[in-house]
Amino acid sequence: MSNLLRLGIPAGSLQEATGRLFGRAGYKITFRSRSYFPTIDDDEIECMLIRAQEMARYVEDGALDAGLTGHDWIVENGADVHEVAELVFSKVSRRPVRWVLCVPNDSPVETVKDLEGKRIATEAVGLTTQFLERHGVTARVEFSWGATEVKPPRLADAIVEVTETGSSLRANNLRIVEEVLQSTPRFIANHAAYEDPWKKQKIDDMALMLRGAMAAEGKVGLMMNVPSKILQEVIDLLPALQKPTISPLADEAWVAVMTVVDESVVRTIIPKLKSAGARGIVEYPLNKVID
Repeated sequence: MSNLLRLGIPAGSLQEATGRLFGRAGYKITFRSRSYFPTIDDDEIECMLIRAQEMARYVEDGALDAGLTGHDWIVENGADVHEVAELVFSKVSRRPVRWVLCVPNDSPVETVKDLEGKRIATEAVGLTTQFLERHGVTARVEFSWGATEVKPPRLADAIVEVTETGSSLRANNLRIVEEVLQSTPRFIANHAAYEDPWKKQKIDDMALMLRGAMAAEGKVGLMMNVPSKILQEVIDLLPALQKPTISPLADEAWVAVMTVVDESVVRTIIPKLKSAGARGIVEYPLNKVID
């Protein structure tokens, strides 16, 4: 097929979250056991599962036209790619993940400078080396194949590790000396692919739908009938995403009001709307919100 977009899907912890995000965006991705080639309900897209750590390198080289990976792995690989969109989603929270420099609670290390000549274990060697260079510190940075939190103090003086909540660090009696980098998932593209008109349109359309799905997360729509005489009172109760949509009804004494609100506030808003005089209040789910 002449028009085919090669798309990298991150394997591992973000795989299922990525599948759900694409599902809300209107793309059905099906993962098969022991297969690195998920199917997608778009004949113009070919998917491949790639570890997020490697994604930017393959996109830069042109083996993939586009893919999803973390900002941290773009920095780690020093990859020259086009960042199409930031997509803040994760398996735990909507907060960015943090790469942090940690030492045991009883370590004498208080600042980055105290690690001069010391040994640091991390999965992100390039990122850590760049961080130390910015601080004028020379240390021995070793690649860690896993279980990085248990290496200090016997196997390393310090570690640089990724965290969302910090619970694993606390469980291993580690304290944070300094933040190295904050990272969020990015939708990236190969420069040459993004210069191709057909691929650029395909990528931009996908990014639009993904951003719309992200924007809709945690929000719902509300519609209701409101007596015209209390319309302003009802509007004042609505923490709308934008100005609510107001439409006339057959009965000129009433209007229809539609808006978007955070799902977390619905349980407090609906009783207030009903008390104010709104009727026929309907809450409905949202898949996408496009600005």
